Amino acid sequence: MPHSIQQAQPPLEFIPQRFNPFVYFITRRLLPFLLRFRTRPWLPAGIAQVETVNVEMLVHIYQQFQAGKIRFLIAFRHPEVDDPLCMMYLLSHAVPKVTRQKGVSLQQPIHSHFLYDRGMTLWTGDWLGWFFSRLGGLPIHRGKRLDKVGMRTARDLLANGKLPMSVAPEGATNGHSEIVSPLEPGVAQLGFWCVEDLLKANRIEEVLIVPIGIQYFYINPRWAKLDWLLSKLEADCGLSMQQMSQSNLVDREVDREKVFYERLLRLGEHVLSQMEEFYARFYHESKPVVTQIDPSASRNQVLQTRLQKVLDKSLQAAEQYFGLESQGTVIERCRRIESAGWDDVHRKDLPNLHKLSPVERGLADWIAEEASLRTLHMRLVESFVAVTGTYVQQKPSFERFAEISLILFDLIARIKGENPVRPRLGLRKARVTVGEPISVTKRWSMYQTSRHAARQAVDELTKDLQLALENMIS
Repeated sequence: MPHSIQQAQPPLEFIPQRFNPFVYFITRRLLPFLLRFRTRPWLPAGIAQVETVNVEMLVHIYQQFQAGKIRFLIAFRHPEVDDPLCMMYLLSHAVPKVTRQKGVSLQQPIHSHFLYDRGMTLWTGDWLGWFFSRLGGLPIHRGKRLDKVGMRTARDLLANGKLPMSVAPEGATNGHSEIVSPLEPGVAQLGFWCVEDLLKANRIEEVLIVPIGIQYFYINPRWAKLDWLLSKLEADCGLSMQQMSQSNLVDREVDREKVFYERLLRLGEHVLSQMEEFYARFYHESKPVVTQIDPSASRNQVLQTRLQKVLDKSLQAAEQYFGLESQGTVIERCRRIESAGWDDVHRKDLPNLHKLSPVERGLADWIAEEASLRTLHMRLVESFVAVTGTYVQQKPSFERFAEISLILFDLIARIKGENPVRPRLGLRKARVTVGEPISVTKRWSMYQTSRHAARQAVDELTKDLQLALENMIS
């Protein structure tokens, strides 16, 4: 049975940022260790190297910021959970190194406030909220239509804080170094709000958004480890294991990539068949998904079509329970489901759970557990939001094989009711690229015209930011 919350919880309180230089200093000193091992020191396969590109641009931007000439947002890619560590390395190690090389003087610390999902503290524990707040982090309720407290605090810090702000505009990880998920409009909106606040205060700073690309590479691809992972997934799915021999893994005459691709495709098709049967039987889908597909479509097109239909049915399973409309993008639907789930688990209408009668508490717990289970459908969709049927086929690199295999691992682990602690497939290098800043101030004249024009300006800025992040993928 998948893991679920079994008891009603009190409302989630806002965690104010309380930047602590001592906590920052200790974290900065430990950062190389954290990058390599993170939370599992017995697995020697983290990030062994961080390569930074165009750091001089960020040094210049920090000079202008500290001189009172600009305010700026850092918008960074978010393919993996390790991205915040790479961002901290960029600011706390790479930028100071370049300033020393250039003979530039910057005020310390070279750091930023950052936004994080309030739900992270539910998965890892309250200690993370304490830690993030001391590093200058602000929690945001992703599922809410507008987290007024979080956004008001972020807006004030962006306009008046001693540090800039870092945000991941994709909203969540997608597991793909070479695909940027559709961006959420919050970063662009924050930028325009900052321009508005500065103008009201008769201040002349320019507001910029600085795109940061993050991409991961395996230093020494471990095909044998990937072979082991695929064999494990095959066994979990009840398929015959097709493990390759050591000699075939290194034999250049063996089309290794083709063999791995066929295994991955076979796994994907099998898991899709299982999920199609699951939703058809237990969630009353009248027709099998596979019968609704054009018979002339290619195998990859069929896979992609089936995947999108299963993701839609998965979201509907949650939406029907919460009474939500199936409208908007996949990401928008996920956020609405998350918000509805939180409302049923973290009960604002029951501020003191200890004063409830046993029957009232039992009913509250019942609703919380059911809402939690329904939200798990959305969690499965989140993992596959960027998955396509051609990603590996277009470029059968070890990195792409590893990304899709690990996403499948997450799915199967959740179905099995296990915590998806990913296996490591080798030492990695992270490449962090600083892009050209985008001026929000120069777009203000369009934004202020009308509500329609404001929405259009936000959309256009979001599209330009998306293009900037995509162009930094090598």
